[in-house]
Amino acid sequence: MSDLSDLAVVIPTLNAASHLAATLTALPRVGEVIVVDGGSTDDTAQIAARQGVRLLTSPPGRGRQLAAGAAAATSPWLLFLHADTQLDAEAWAAARRHLADPQRHGRAGAFHLRLNDEAWQARVLEFGVRLRVAMLALPYGDQGLLISRRLYDAVGGFAPLPLMEDVDLVRRLGRGRLTSLAGKATTSAERWRRRGWLRQTLTNLRCLGLYLAGVAPERIASIYGR
Repeated sequence: MSDLSDLAVVIPTLNAASHLAATLTALPRVGEVIVVDGGSTDDTAQIAARQGVRLLTSPPGRGRQLAAGAAAATSPWLLFLHADTQLDAEAWAAARRHLADPQRHGRAGAFHLRLNDEAWQARVLEFGVRLRVAMLALPYGDQGLLISRRLYDAVGGFAPLPLMEDVDLVRRLGRGRLTSLAGKATTSAERWRRRGWLRQTLTNLRCLGLYLAGVAPERIASIYGR
């Protein structure tokens, strides 16, 4: 089984101090870890420095930050991970298998979403995400995205969008170049708890619908509150 020395983990941040340390600590040994900060006013930068990872700064906007991290990485594989997302052991094992199998190198992989909340609403949302991925081939960034540098460059990488940068990229990949990887990406349920389970879910669905209808991501970002 392959090790992860050929992998760069890219993490965009903006005031992510409450989650970043745990996310960085949970990483196994990889080739590179790059945190791209969009102008945090909390301790995000200090946490990255204490963890000894590479810290870049970028104008805010997750698409810009992810693109900057990918451009700085030198590894042949990229894993884009949110600052409040951690992969479990099964997911890291699946990542190693993906890197080791040349037949999989033409496909990007996303993991199964798990929210870090025991509420029944969290399980319903996770089921809905599985349906979305199965029916529409649209994993979101909070599921992680594992992709070779060659494939990332071939589809044009992340666009400098304030929102929907993940959907934009996976739509360019298309179903034929996407695969679901075993294991879970456990992501914070904080925004659902703060805004309300139903309200946040409906907001997400509205934003996706508007994007698919051709509404500009900048306008959608104002609706989302980013």
